[in-house]
Amino acid sequence: MTADERNERVRRAIEATVSGDTSAVSELFTADVVAMLPAVTVASRVELAVELEDHAGALSDVALATGHVLSSGSRVCTEWVMTAWRSDPIDVDGGEGQSPSGRQVTLRGATVAEFAGDRICALRHYWDETGSLAGPVDVGDH
Repeated sequence: MTADERNERVRRAIEATVSGDTSAVSELFTADVVAMLPAVTVASRVELAVELEDHAGALSDVALATGHVLSSGSRVCTEWVMTAWRSDPIDVDGGEGQSPSGRQVTLRGATVAEFAGDRICALRHYWDETGSLAGPVDVGDH
């Protein structure tokens, strides 16, 4: 797998995990993937899919822009900015969901992905989840 192909898989994984899209989980992740998101840690592809289903539909019209990408061996690191519309209530830390704002939200984050063959075996996302829920966030220049 080329570096460009890995970078594209990481981009798709970011989009899927932040937006709650389960459609490519089997294609992108190993069965024993370990994924750490700001409020969730999972230790399998099945657990990841369940967590993503819980958040499916909360965001719509998702747009992702990746910035600096560092690739070394089986590891890819990238910074990114995602904008989306809050559509459905979002469950925060297992508590009651916040009602949808119908407003655009912006997340600025960083992701580290490790590959086993052509699938991601470890994924770590870093972003301020609670700060992004209220509305637009000033992300500065990307």
